[in-house]
Order: sequence, then structure tokens, then C-alpha cells
Amino acid sequence: MADLKKEIERRRTFAIISHPDAGKTTLTEKFLLYGGAINLAGSVKGKKTAKHAVSDWMEIEKERGISVTSSVMQFNYDGYCINILDTPGHQDFSEDTYRTLMAADSAVMVIDASKGVEAQTIKLFKVCLLRNIPIFTFINKMDREARDPFDLMDEIESVLGIKTCPINWPIGNGKDFRGVYDRRTRHIHAFTAFANGQKEVDDTDLTVDSPDVVSVIGDTLYEKLIEDVELLDGASNEFDIKEVTEGKLSPVFFGSALTNFGIELFLNYFLEMTSPPLPRMSDEGLIDSFDPDFSAFVFKIQANMNKAHRDRIAFMRICSGRFDAGMEVYHVQGNKKQKLLQPQQLMASERKVVSEAYAGDIIGVFDPGIFSIGDTLCVPGKKFRFEGIPTFAPEHFARVRQVDTMKRKQFIKGISQIAQEGAIQIFQEYNTGMEEIIVGVVGVLQFDVLKHRLHSEYGVEIRMDMMPHEYIRWIANKDEVDVARIVGTSDMKRIKDLKGNPLLLFVHEWAVNTVLDKNKGLELSEFGRW
Repeated sequence: MADLKKEIERRRTFAIISHPDAGKTTLTEKFLLYGGAINLAGSVKGKKTAKHAVSDWMEIEKERGISVTSSVMQFNYDGYCINILDTPGHQDFSEDTYRTLMAADSAVMVIDASKGVEAQTIKLFKVCLLRNIPIFTFINKMDREARDPFDLMDEIESVLGIKTCPINWPIGNGKDFRGVYDRRTRHIHAFTAFANGQKEVDDTDLTVDSPDVVSVIGDTLYEKLIEDVELLDGASNEFDIKEVTEGKLSPVFFGSALTNFGIELFLNYFLEMTSPPLPRMSDEGLIDSFDPDFSAFVFKIQANMNKAHRDRIAFMRICSGRFDAGMEVYHVQGNKKQKLLQPQQLMASERKVVSEAYAGDIIGVFDPGIFSIGDTLCVPGKKFRFEGIPTFAPEHFARVRQVDTMKRKQFIKGISQIAQEGAIQIFQEYNTGMEEIIVGVVGVLQFDVLKHRLHSEYGVEIRMDMMPHEYIRWIANKDEVDVARIVGTSDMKRIKDLKGNPLLLFVHEWAVNTVLDKNKGLELSEFGRW
């Protein structure tokens, strides 16, 4: 049992969130470099090179240079076992990010030092707040022209509504970036970039009172640093680990992911300040991570990660105890015992079969089509369910059909599998079969991904006819309502989801209220549940 406790205690599971282009994927890669998981960081921007970021594995991601799906990576560093969940930065994939955050115990928020808090950062931050998870801020790209660090701190506090506490402080920025000052140790980590800024940097460690310090950072920057430190010591929030744990205070770090500067310093503090895997809420109360009985929930399903295998992987966050390959588990939603096949841990699309895993770990298992997002697995004899994962209401809809009528089977298989992953939601006309399929997405870029994946993974060309509807509502009291008799507006459309649940589509928001007024007792909801 001591081993179980020790293994769980050394685990840290966190997600990285940011607005597109803030440097999130680059930061992820540098963590992997420090953990010895990769030897060479891929270039995300790579127009001139064939290399791509290790966490971006889909063809469309390589073509566009953006992260479309969440990647999971595990590595060991300094006695810790670290699980990183790298999320899509683009707002059109915020639902995937939301589900991924359900599997994380803390989040690292990456902010571009020249742009500050951007639109998508706000959205993702709000998702973190829903779960009260600790948020650590890494202000990136200090080796480029940057905004005043005090202004950046004020913006985080005023726009996001979370207190900040700088753990280190930048000395200059852009061409004048000379390093960071560690407030706890009073040490200066001086920065010297190599040509083109691609390689690792020199890191000279000096104390603030060192006789060499002025010659390294210059008179002007030294004077400004002393002034800034005095101001910080007098005016900034005190570091309080309790407030960090409750998601009320964000420790802030400055650095440059591209040049590796400040990454190791950040990683060391982050590991010290974060906790081992946290307990999870179920319908029978909190399930403690250190409970010896295995439990997990499915937060993501991904098909065709490996074209050679044509497989489906269900990603699970282990919530308690220990997993052993070959062990029998109880699938609560399926109401049956089963063995989890081909358990593996992942480095983006690279896989390795695992024989054991512990609370906090993310494992992928072969899914023959039985798992859904939000499913609970536990030891036989227990039947609790972890809290369900809400589905976002799609905002864009299109009728989709295959061009070649002979490929109907591949079309239905492909579109159903992609829907089960949660990338899209599919619906049908309320009184018909699968003849006409309506696809709903949170962001329009998901339509491009759907088209690309159906073509490349299933050999199916599709036609899409955009629909004017923008509002969808689940019927909360469906068992008490005759859907066919609902008095609607001219723009209202009755549809059903894959599970047969009735839904209503509207073009205008006012139509939602009109239908509620016309149908006393009807209850509509903006959320479904996996």
C-alpha cells in the first residue's frame, strides 16, 4: 500500500490553455525536453521545415499549424510523473478543451507578453473557474517587445477577476531582455540568447547583490529592477497556497518558451505548488484518489489516431487506486464487467503499452464502440457514477450528405464515429431515419475538420448545406411532453439526437421565448449531458 500512496503522491496532471499563437505548444515541447521525453523540439510554425510540434499529430493540424484535438503526454521529471493535457487554442474547439479540463487537476494559462489577455483566454479561464481548479500563469515571449509587466498583471486581475502574485519578475524585454529575478531566492537568472533564438540559452545565476550584476544587466535595468522589486514587495498580493489551491490567486511567471528561458524555473515552482491528484465528485460523494479501489471516467474518444490500425481509443482519467493490465472492471453505463484492452500511455500519437497506471494518470484503451464520453469505470461490486460532462449547445448547423451514394455505409460509420468523439453533434429530422443528417458544431472550423477527416480517413466526399438555425434547446421534461404537438414558430424545427432525445432548433432567440409562452409546462435547456 505504501507503494500505491507513493506513486499517486508523485503524480501531477495539468492542462495548458491559451489563445492561439500565445506559445502553448512550444511551452509543452520544452517541458518534454526537460523530462527527456523528446530530444528535439518540432517547429510549430514550420513552413520551411518538415518538423511539426510533437503534440499536433493530425494531418489538418500540420497543414494549418494549429491544435485541433487535445493531446496527452506523460513524462518523468525530478521524481515526479507528469501528465500534460495540451488543449486546442482555437475557440472553435472549446468543447474539446472543456472536456479535457474535466480530467486536469490544475491549469497553466499561457499569455503573450505583447498582447495580454485575449478573447479565447477569457473563455477558457471561465471554464477553469467552473471547476475552481488552480491556475498558474506563464507570460511568454519576453524575448520580443512586450507590454509593461505591471500593466499585464493589472489586466489579468481586472479582466479575469483573479488575484495575481508574481513569483519571478522580468528584467527588460525584446532585445533588452536580460533575464528574470526570482523573488523568493533573490537570485537573478541572466539571459543570453544564441543566434536565431532557436537553441537553448545560457542561464547565469547571480544574486541581486552580486558585484557582477550591473555588468551583466546594465545600470538602467538594474535600477529599474530595484525599483520594481520595492514596489512589488510593498503592493503585490502575498503568496498564499490556500488561495492558489482554491483558484483565487494565480502565481505568475515570466519567460520565453521559444528560447527555453525561464521554463525550468517555472516547472520547478509549479511542481512544488501543485498537489497530487484531487478527489472527484460522484453520485455517492467524493471519491478519494488514494482509495485502493480503481475508478476512472472517459473524457475523450479519438478514432483513427493511427491510419494503419483504424482504431478507436477511449481516453480515461484514473481517479482512484491502481490500474493493472488485464484487470476486470465494471462499466457502469454499460452495466457489465469487462477487461480494458490494449491499455496504453501516449506521447501525442506515439503509444506504449502499459502494465500499470495510478490515480492521476491518463490511459488510452481500445474501444470497440462501447464507451461514451462521461462513462464511469470502477471495480466490480461498486456502482457509483462520476459527475456527467455537459455538452455545449452547437451554434452552427448544416445538412450533410455523401456525394457517392454507394459509400453510404462508410459515410454513416465515419460521421457516427466522429460524433462519438464529441467533435461534432449529429441529429436527424424528428420523424425520419438516418436519411438526412444534420450536423451541429460549436465553431465553423469544425465543419472543415469533418470534411477533411471523412475524406482522408473514410474515403468519403460530402456536400454541406448550411442552415440558418443558430439556437438549439433540449426538452428537459421530454417524458411529460408530446413533441409532435408542440406549438411552434415558422422557423422552429423538431430534431432528435443519437440517443433519440427530442430537441428544437430555432433561427432567432426570440422564437425560443415565444414557443415557451405558447406551450405552458414545456421546459427547455441549453445543455445536454454525455
